Amino acid sequence: MKIGKYEPRYPLIQGGMGVDISGANLAGNVAKCGAIGTIASVGIAHKSSYYLSGEHNYFDANELAIKEEIANAKKIAGSEGIIAVNCMVALTDYDRQVRSSAEGGADIIISGAGLPLRLPDYTKDFPDVALVPIVSSAKAASLITRRWEEKYHRIPDAFIVEEPATAGGHLGATTIEQVYDPALKLENAVPDVVRFVHDEMKCDIPVIAAGGIWDKNDIERVFSLGAKGVQMGTRFACTVEGDASDRFKQAYIDAKEEDVVLIHSPAGLPGRAIKNPFVAKYLEGNVESKPCFANCLSHCRYRKTRETFCIAAALVDAQAGNWETGLFFCGSNVVKVNKVEKVADIISELFD
Repeated sequence: MKIGKYEPRYPLIQGGMGVDISGANLAGNVAKCGAIGTIASVGIAHKSSYYLSGEHNYFDANELAIKEEIANAKKIAGSEGIIAVNCMVALTDYDRQVRSSAEGGADIIISGAGLPLRLPDYTKDFPDVALVPIVSSAKAASLITRRWEEKYHRIPDAFIVEEPATAGGHLGATTIEQVYDPALKLENAVPDVVRFVHDEMKCDIPVIAAGGIWDKNDIERVFSLGAKGVQMGTRFACTVEGDASDRFKQAYIDAKEEDVVLIHSPAGLPGRAIKNPFVAKYLEGNVESKPCFANCLSHCRYRKTRETFCIAAALVDAQAGNWETGLFFCGSNVVKVNKVEKVADIISELFD
């Protein structure tokens, strides 16, 4: 699997998980072991001295914190480690986070939660940074590619095809009903995107499967569909090196099938999460939210109507392990988590 100029030892990307579930420590250790480690750029400022000191506003602090996080990850990863940053299109400061990631030395920028139609513009001064959109269909891949070729004379360096029915966090669907659309299952979407890459783009960039990937059998299954790599998030969240609190990891270990639910996110997208007291109240229609502190989403139902909740505050609570008030995003495979693993052991098991 070669993405731009970067070729990891193993065809694996650790998924980006915000807020601060996949930070420098997790990403750096994954990269050190020969896969691609991913920092989630969203919400990094919440714990940084740049923001907590009051010397910078949230958005300025986030830029500085992203650069610091990349530097810390690269120290762990070593000179050959490959570090990606996941930047969500839905963020208010999406363009600033992308530029900060490129300036900070990110090797790859992965972008989803919307169509990253202007991503090449934000990285035009950094030609070595590989650009990877997350899509759920060949239609989305075609739209992005056509726009990039027309306006920026470049194409994506890879596509991550994410299955909404199994992935974690914000999902590649516009409604909860669409989450289970058979056309978006990896068995259908991956071959469709592979055909688009080969037949219409006339190139050989890698198509990477995401959502529901857990073990070697899953990897072999998606490789048989034409994928050249996989992205895994949930299993890496519950690792010794994971940046979340021990209580967050215990929530993953304790989760049962009936605990995994879909919600309408304040971002206007479906999301998959663990049904803790906070989510249970939200599903019943009587959730109470902490005040908005970041204005982080470009389209936020909470900020506009106060109908939902401040997702930044809820994700910060989850990262810290506040079971009663946090939003614990997860993939469907969270029910398979039964212990805290080491990153090296997972990668060794997958690519023995």
